[in-house]
Amino acid sequence: MRGSSRGERIWYDPIGLAVPSGTTVRFINRDPGNSHTATAYHPANYDRRRRIPAEADPWDSDFLLPDEYFEITLTAPGVYDYYCLPHEMAAMVGRIVVGDPGDVGWEGSSSDKNDLSEEVLAALPLVQKILSEGTIRKEDES
Repeated sequence: MRGSSRGERIWYDPIGLAVPSGTTVRFINRDPGNSHTATAYHPANYDRRRRIPAEADPWDSDFLLPDEYFEITLTAPGVYDYYCLPHEMAAMVGRIVVGDPGDVGWEGSSSDKNDLSEEVLAALPLVQKILSEGTIRKEDES
């Protein structure tokens, strides 16, 4: 979780990440001026549409102050989209790909676009790019 010194830009770094099943991901707030969350798109979290695998446990880090962190272990293969609760409107979103499409139980990215803005949808890196590059940083996005 990052932010510019005056707070006019906020983002996840990386914004896209490929990991094997069973990986523990740590979200650390490295923004000295804002609190952030890492919140999975899921009905259990503020009645949002599900954008993580059906077999995955939804998570919500709650507000993390600077230098605080939250960890989640991802075991279900597929695509996990998440957002920062106070900054989703600024397209502070990210995507984690667990495993690959050949894995048993793989669930790709959601095709439901009804509850996300065009800016949020455009900010999410493509699954194929994440799989081919492993890590996508915000400044790498074109």
